Amino acid sequence: MKYLVGFMLMLAGCVAGGCTAPAPRLVVTDPDPSVKIPAIKKAVDDKDQPAARQMVEDLENDDAAVRFYAIEGLFRLTGERFGYDYYASPADRAAAVKRWREWLDEQSQ
Repeated sequence: MKYLVGFMLMLAGCVAGGCTAPAPRLVVTDPDPSVKIPAIKKAVDDKDQPAARQMVEDLENDDAAVRFYAIEGLFRLTGERFGYDYYASPADRAAAVKRWREWLDEQSQ
């Protein structure tokens, strides 16, 4: 009986330890901010220039934190801000987003 109890405790420990969800794959296109923000940080650390296109799109995200990390990521990748402020109104951000899109177009030529 005591061996059975020991086995059950060991089995319970193994099962409990293995019941965590797998970590999500970090991609900047993920709509979930809890994935997107670490993905932006990773893209910057990896100097992933193609991720800049999604970061420019994220400058118009509804989530201010996503906009903050997007502009900081772009700044660290390019050294530019083009007058963008993540906390400004959508109308005030529009001109800077337009400049970012023009910059992207220039990069693809």
